[in-house]
Amino acid sequence: MLLHGWGLNSGVFDHVARALADRYTCHLIDLPGFGENASQPMTNLNDVAQQLVEVIPQGSVVLGWSLGGLVATQLALAHPKHVSKLIVVASSPKFQAEPAAAQESGWPGIAPKVLQAFEVQLEQDYHSTLQRFMAIQAMGSPTAKADILALRDAIEAYPPPCEASLLQGLSWLSSIDMRSDLKAITQPTLRIYGRLDALVPQAAVTAIQVLQPAAKTVIMEHVSHAPFMTNLSEFNAEVIDFIEN
Repeated sequence: MLLHGWGLNSGVFDHVARALADRYTCHLIDLPGFGENASQPMTNLNDVAQQLVEVIPQGSVVLGWSLGGLVATQLALAHPKHVSKLIVVASSPKFQAEPAAAQESGWPGIAPKVLQAFEVQLEQDYHSTLQRFMAIQAMGSPTAKADILALRDAIEAYPPPCEASLLQGLSWLSSIDMRSDLKAITQPTLRIYGRLDALVPQAAVTAIQVLQPAAKTVIMEHVSHAPFMTNLSEFNAEVIDFIEN
């Protein structure tokens, strides 16, 4: 089961599914408010997980990318029988950065002002806002232009997203904090990151490893926030190795 990120749809995984189809039955799911489910607004994380349980068979391997990683994590925690293995790609249990305080070391992530600016821009022109967000996702990748085009094609091949769900998704990115929940995950977990990712920086990867030391962590070189777009063969090899071993 493959769950996409904010602003996009299941089309981002078309080439991943084609490459894995000789080994697995891949189900590409549009989250509420996106793709073929654009008419069904996204609500809260618990509700979305409950909606997905109705279509996800028990014992599935669930892969969540970016915001989809939050959904996949919630599925593993709240509905463990449905998730045999968990794969989280370029995702953080807390996306928004937290400044250091006297007693706290802070948390690396997306600056609050960046998410706030996207919210303001989204209300004015969501098409341009999605384009800017895709550019950030590909930032640093040696194939950034091709990555952006592939992400754009994934959007345009499906119905446009629900604007209310785009805003709700931004709210998730700025408010959800699942750091304390990671220790409760019992399923074997693979976490894949891009070393050049501007949205989930390397400092966050190190901090997540401390919170979930049992998870297998893979950091792909020369890729940014969409590792399956930049280096499909390496990405799929890691997924296959994790599922079968």
